[in-house]
Amino acid sequence: MITREEARTILSSLTHSQSLLRHMRTLELVMEAYAEKFGEDPEQWAIAGLLHDADYEVYPEQHPNIIVEKLQAMGEEKIAHAISAHYTKWNVSYDSLLDKALLACDELTGFIVACCQVRPDGITTLETKSVIKKLKDKGFASKVDREEVYKGAEFLGVDLTEHIAFIIDVLRRNRQELVI
Repeated sequence: MITREEARTILSSLTHSQSLLRHMRTLELVMEAYAEKFGEDPEQWAIAGLLHDADYEVYPEQHPNIIVEKLQAMGEEKIAHAISAHYTKWNVSYDSLLDKALLACDELTGFIVACCQVRPDGITTLETKSVIKKLKDKGFASKVDREEVYKGAEFLGVDLTEHIAFIIDVLRRNRQELVI
């Protein structure tokens, strides 16, 4: 299996944007926490989160095909499939809990970070109800596909409110590193 060190090497060869790197780090942490919660492989799930957008900066028109092909060549079929399925409009099947979790966490984690950026105290006092209120405001973080947020929670089989609270908790525990 690919190690996180190898995953970080791949990531650093493809991505230089600090905001994109932070997004992938947040997904790494959230996916690892969900793996632990569900009794899955935390290393595999963390790597899926870390690499899910690795090719986006350099190959936006081919995303996620470049990173998927690289992972398939390394024999990492499960991670590759999850990454190929992290957007419902790509019409890839959701075969595993890993596939569903990556979909459920990607847009929502980015959205929660955006919520933190408009608060004077960041994530320190962010509440679930504030995130839900912001989700209803189409003008806020308008690039976040709300349909993906709702479908992700549905596919993962989690209550949206609990899902938001879980992600906030993971990010809050890591706020110093993430600077949110």
